[in-house]
Amino acid sequence: MTFEKMTVAEVRKVGVIGKNVLLQGWVRTRRDSKAGFSFVELNDGSSLGNIQIIISKEHPDYETIISTITAGSSITVQGVVKESPGQGQATEIEAKRVELVGTADPVTYPLQKKGHSLEFLRSIAHLRVRTNTFGAVARIRNRVSFSIHQFFQENGFFYVHTPIITASDCEGAGQMFHVSSLNPDDLPKNGVGKVDFSEDFFGKPSYLTVSGQLNVETYCAGLSKVYTFGPTFRAENSNTSRHAAEFWMIEPEIAFCELEGNMEWAEKFLKRLITDVLRDSQEDIAFFNKQIDNTLIDTLQHVLSSQFIRLSYTEAIDLLIQSGKKFDYKVSWGIDLQSEHERYLTEEHFKSPVILYDYPKTIKPFYMRVNEDGKTVRAMDVLVPKVGEIIGGSEREYRLEVLESRMKEQKLDQESYRWYADLRRYGTVPHSGFGLGLERVLMFLTSIANIRDVLPFPRTPGNCEF
Repeated sequence: MTFEKMTVAEVRKVGVIGKNVLLQGWVRTRRDSKAGFSFVELNDGSSLGNIQIIISKEHPDYETIISTITAGSSITVQGVVKESPGQGQATEIEAKRVELVGTADPVTYPLQKKGHSLEFLRSIAHLRVRTNTFGAVARIRNRVSFSIHQFFQENGFFYVHTPIITASDCEGAGQMFHVSSLNPDDLPKNGVGKVDFSEDFFGKPSYLTVSGQLNVETYCAGLSKVYTFGPTFRAENSNTSRHAAEFWMIEPEIAFCELEGNMEWAEKFLKRLITDVLRDSQEDIAFFNKQIDNTLIDTLQHVLSSQFIRLSYTEAIDLLIQSGKKFDYKVSWGIDLQSEHERYLTEEHFKSPVILYDYPKTIKPFYMRVNEDGKTVRAMDVLVPKVGEIIGGSEREYRLEVLESRMKEQKLDQESYRWYADLRRYGTVPHSGFGLGLERVLMFLTSIANIRDVLPFPRTPGNCEF
């Protein structure tokens, strides 16, 4: 008899009833009935739901193998797909042969059949993907990552791999991780007693990148529409639910595109991600809607069907002041808006996603295009309900003299950015781009409140486990 290798997701469908199948996965639970059967719930990660394996106590291997199967064990099953009489499942497997591949000590296996806190599961991040919550997060992360590439490839963008090690600080904030091959116990010193980086691997200070934007702009100046998607790093000592030291960023850059076009791309991009997840991850999204936030699906559908409101920063400040609402952070022109301000605009005032633009130049990086008023820059932030800012971007400063002036204002070493300024010397064009943190959008799509729970192995202040 031939058995076809299939996934749990595949055998849960009515169309495979009657097939002889081979399944491999991990046991979630096993229970024995007085009627002479054992019921094993098997999952291989291909879907949120398990498949039930029915094993008769008359099975020749029952005493030697079946009775030793515990939660966490890995098994191979050969059997026939049957229509299930049980509620909530279309099919089940009548086992013909069961092989115990890997045992799991029932005393020490940490994922017992009970609720576990997210904090506890972070301490066993190497095993937590076997739970419903983290299996669902992983599948949605996979779907979103694929959608990102699909969207840009279908729209004529080229994928560019930007460096992870860099000598440039894109944001000008200085919160960067040093990369060095020097012996920390025997650092070479120069004539003034400081570390002599000329003896380091790259011959000068180098860091883990905070953004691929500046590098991807160079390829935009030759390929027109490009994007980078990779890991970025911030040595920011913010031990909050929204910050991580290592995360993934999507950063498109579009030549001959001004701020208005940038807004259109950002809105279209975000809606594509929501569309794909609602269509292709229905079971996982329904799980989060039930277990985490029962308004999740309504919120996603609302954002999808909304025309994003476009509002200047100055207008937003006026609305916040006139609201009469008491905020923890006082509102005044020139402040960097906080999540509570952004959420008020999206959840209470407009009840819609909002794109804010034209921010004060004093709170934005040097590369953003300065407006004619000399006080604001062509920056934009896309705000959504329950999260606040989810995308940040801008039209870039393509006028050489203004770019150099901005670098002086922010006390940047212009020689270090000479290559970046060259893009303005040789065939400069208006261009725009934006950045979307993958983990930030995953928090929005799942309603999971802590960034540590949408990263496979979170890196945060004081934590670099696994």
